[in-house]
Amino acid sequence: MESSLRERFARLGPIRAIDRVTSGSPAVFVLCPVLDGVHPLTIDAAHALVRRGLPMLRAKRAVETLLAKGRVFVELPMVEDPHVLAVELAKAGIRAVWLHPEPDVDVRALRERLGMTREQFALHYGLEVETLRNWETGKREPDRTARSYLRAIANAPETVELAYAPIPEA
Repeated sequence: MESSLRERFARLGPIRAIDRVTSGSPAVFVLCPVLDGVHPLTIDAAHALVRRGLPMLRAKRAVETLLAKGRVFVELPMVEDPHVLAVELAKAGIRAVWLHPEPDVDVRALRERLGMTREQFALHYGLEVETLRNWETGKREPDRTARSYLRAIANAPETVELAYAPIPEA
């Protein structure tokens, strides 16, 4: 005999309300297990993410991705303190690394560190010379995407250069 929906929910037991964080700022984190081979406390981790404004389904999917791939990026709408979240997730067996907002990139210093002229830098990384000039003189600021690209260049210039213009095989 088929039971009613109410009866099926009653068998699940009481649903615990999740107290959400009431103030904070958006933040992006990379999550990975604290120890390889140790299964994190997935329910506690999902609740920590939901407390910071992530919908339950997205929190569940983030934890599943973490288990499947070993790391996951999450953007949380309301983080009161990144260190508080890191401690809470550590108790669940998950390391949370806060990706700070991109700092301003000193484009001139980066270019000079690489020993390039504006023209060379622009050619090597697919940028406009005028755009570089505007960034370097402070006329304009790189947008978020450009700052990310410049940070990648600063961290791995040869790799980015090869990704932009791969060497053809003979």
